[in-house]
Amino acid sequence: MSTNTTKPEEKGFFEKVKETIEEIWDGTKEKAEDLKDAAEHTYDNLKNKVTSEKAVVKKKTATAKKIVANKTAATESKAKTGASGVKAKAETKAKAISAKAKDETLKAKKAAADVKAKAVEKAKAITAKAKAETAGAKKAIAAKATKAKSAVTAKKKAVTAH
Repeated sequence: MSTNTTKPEEKGFFEKVKETIEEIWDGTKEKAEDLKDAAEHTYDNLKNKVTSEKAVVKKKTATAKKIVANKTAATESKAKTGASGVKAKAETKAKAISAKAKDETLKAKKAAADVKAKAVEKAKAITAKAKAETAGAKKAIAAKATKAKSAVTAKKKAVTAH
C-alpha cells in the first residue's frame, strides 16, 4: 500500500496571507493605473477642446479685422470724394470702427485665455483627485500589510510558546 495521499496539499496560513496581500496589491496597482489613464485622457480632451476654441477665436478675429479693414477702406474712399465736412465725419466713423474692432479682438483673446485657464484648472483638479485616491489606496494596503505582519508575528509567538 502506498503512503501517498490522494488529497491535494493544503496551503499553510502564511501562504494564504501572502496570496491575499499580493491580490490586494495587484488590484490597487491596476486601479491606480486606470485612474492615471483616465486623467491623461481627460487632460488630452481638454487640451484638444482649448485648441479648437483657439482656432475659432482666431477665425473670428481675422474676420473682424477683414470687416474693419473693408469698412475703413470704404469710408476712406467716400471721404476722399466728398466734401471736407463729410471727410471729417468719415474719419470719425473709421476711428470708431477701429476702436470697436480692437475691443472685439481683446474680448476674443480674453475668452480664449479664460477657456485655457479653465481647462488647465480642471486638469489639475483631476490629477490631484487621482493622486489622492492612489495615496489612499496605498495607505490602505500598507495598513493591511502591517496588520497581516502583526498577525503573522503573533502566530509565530503563539507557535513558539507551545
